[in-house]
Amino acid sequence: MVNPQNKLKNPTFFIVAGEVSGDLHGAQLINAIKNRCPQSRFVGHGGDKMTEAGLERIIHIDRLAIMGFSEVIKHLPFMMRAMKESLAIVRKLKPDRIILIDYPGFNLRLAKKIHGMKLPVTYFILPQLWAWKENRIKTFKKHIDQALSIFPFEKDWFEKHGVTVNFVGHPFSEIEAPKIKKEKFLLKHNLNTTDQILVLLPGSRQQEIDKHWDICWKTVALLRYQKPNLKVIVGKASGVVIPQKIQGLLFEEDEIRAAMAFGTAALTASGTATLECAALDIPQVVFYKLSRISGIIAKKLNKAPFAAMVNLIAGKKVVPEFLQKDATEKNIAAALSPLLESSHKRRAMLSGYNEIRRSLGIPGVYLRAADLILKKTSHG
Repeated sequence: MVNPQNKLKNPTFFIVAGEVSGDLHGAQLINAIKNRCPQSRFVGHGGDKMTEAGLERIIHIDRLAIMGFSEVIKHLPFMMRAMKESLAIVRKLKPDRIILIDYPGFNLRLAKKIHGMKLPVTYFILPQLWAWKENRIKTFKKHIDQALSIFPFEKDWFEKHGVTVNFVGHPFSEIEAPKIKKEKFLLKHNLNTTDQILVLLPGSRQQEIDKHWDICWKTVALLRYQKPNLKVIVGKASGVVIPQKIQGLLFEEDEIRAAMAFGTAALTASGTATLECAALDIPQVVFYKLSRISGIIAKKLNKAPFAAMVNLIAGKKVVPEFLQKDATEKNIAAALSPLLESSHKRRAMLSGYNEIRRSLGIPGVYLRAADLILKKTSHG
């Protein structure tokens, strides 16, 4: 019989992240596992951050990050090839454990297909089954042997459905302050401390930019009609192209978190960035648009009361959210305008953020997750 401690001297993990946020979490998790077990090997799909952390990358997240139902259908042949390649590598590699990070459309199918290989599977950052496709809980329960949650309300939901979950805390409980000082950041963009600064966060994927940018620039145009001196910084994800449809926009790619921390208010595409804004204490309005077909399907399938994670964690509407046909420049500008001033709405939102931050747990998220993964792996 193999001693599990000997097995852990050089464990191999097959790890999959399919989006920018997953790449960030995956890189931190890889570093945490290496901190505990330096000779660990990681093979799988991820982005630049995970690669820098030591991932032997197969497919880059730029090719995997697809949003919407109709969009997935268009890319189905590629996704099928990616699945086939993943299965072949897992079969050949025989890793000690599979680690899946969010990205449920692909990852839950992968877990199901490798079931016959008798390989243990950890899911870190759980699929939002409480909002989408609740029937997938059967697949999850059957094929996932370790579930690590970063959202405080998830543990109860999953355990009511017969799945044991460890809540490790949310990474934003230990969010790092911007590396650049406020004075230097403002100087970089030729801004003053008295300027009202709107931060646009239209999304990290090109498909999101394509859907969201018209709303963003039209909102800016409307707000500038009311506030001619309004300054606007666009948080631009690497690899995306943003059309120049309005003059005087400032672009920030290297220090997006600094833009959030030092801005006055933000217009945020629903996703991880909404919670990041709450952690950094910048008032925001949340919006999102899918294609018409995807939007209709999403409305029928989504059981969650809110889209923004900030509101889901709070269990109430802390930030305004405008989805699909409601995501108009008129609606968004009206909601943003008081947040750019010292208003009651601004103060109420910041007060709501305090409650949200308290619920995120304590620092040490990735090391706790690493310890749980290694412990589970050592016990077979």
